Amino acid sequence: MLDITKLLEEIKASPYEELVITAPHTGVVSFAGLEEGARVIGPTGMWKEIPGTRLATIEREHNKKTIVATEKGIVSKVYRELEGAFVEAGTPLMQLRHYLSKDEVLGIILKKALFLFNAPERAKYYFAPDADKKIKASGPKAVTVHDGQELFIMSRMKREASLSYSGPEGVIYAVYFQHNENVDAGAPLIGVCPPDQVGLIEDVVIRVQTEWVEQD
Repeated sequence: MLDITKLLEEIKASPYEELVITAPHTGVVSFAGLEEGARVIGPTGMWKEIPGTRLATIEREHNKKTIVATEKGIVSKVYRELEGAFVEAGTPLMQLRHYLSKDEVLGIILKKALFLFNAPERAKYYFAPDADKKIKASGPKAVTVHDGQELFIMSRMKREASLSYSGPEGVIYAVYFQHNENVDAGAPLIGVCPPDQVGLIEDVVIRVQTEWVEQD
């Protein structure tokens, strides 16, 4: 059994992740004037339609592309020596320190505590009709799965095929894919929890929600 207390303490010791902002393509870099320690925000709006803080621009063949923050955080490093320089795609330009939210912490813990059933190949995935009806009516936790159960429909290049679940019996506690969106090979589709451990997981959820202090 995963030691939730130990894992939570480890996350508390480093409650952030370092995001490296890289050049999306070749071009000449111009920074937006942000200094280390400056706060930035990610996309906002109901549909995330308002771009995040402008970090830099990169110009190629007289076309400028704005590079914006994808998450809120603090500027921890700026590679100032690249100002006005021509860089290759993938060149690190800045680093942002993004402090984890309650949902992100919970996501990290659940991915370690649950059995993850991963996509075998890049494709679009859907639940099989029987499971889909139960999930739409009562949520994913209403579905108990077992090894060999036909649980998904995999759609790729206009061809559909059934996909069986492979793993321990349990309750679908988390769903990681979206309807009509491609999932990369190896990315998790669902997280499964043994029936006798659902209560423990629920306790973890409550603990994170009550103990975790989010930083602005």
